[in-house]
Amino acid sequence: MKLTVLTVGGRMPRWVDEGVTEYQKRLPPELQLSFRELPLARRGNQSLQAVVRKESESIRAALSPRDHWVALDVGGRSFSTEQLASELTTWQLSGHNISLIIGGPDGLSDELRREMHLCWSLSPLTLPHPLVRVVLVEQLYRAWSINAGHPYHRS
Repeated sequence: MKLTVLTVGGRMPRWVDEGVTEYQKRLPPELQLSFRELPLARRGNQSLQAVVRKESESIRAALSPRDHWVALDVGGRSFSTEQLASELTTWQLSGHNISLIIGGPDGLSDELRREMHLCWSLSPLTLPHPLVRVVLVEQLYRAWSINAGHPYHRS
């Protein structure tokens, strides 16, 4: 299964790239994780709604209709680690690739959120985008480790 993280934003600090790379290396071949960067919309004199709409349209254009779409959104559904492991199993058994969407700093449009198969909240806290990437990849690895009976989760 391919997991593609579609993210709106710019270049990340080195610690983010290093953290993401570390957990990507740990994932097994059956979970291929990649990132696809989409540019931030120009702010200029545009309204916040126009910016969010433009970024959401860019995300929508990048999504494959055959994938299962999961938006990371503070208002989404929360999972315990064990529940995420179960969700990961469901995703793997579905036969679909997964698109994980991280919107820009101002979030996703309501229209795009309604199109998602799932809105997932990593935390009720508002997390900075660089940290979201590392937490996301670590939690996917942790969920896989539970399903595989790997001792990582117990550490």
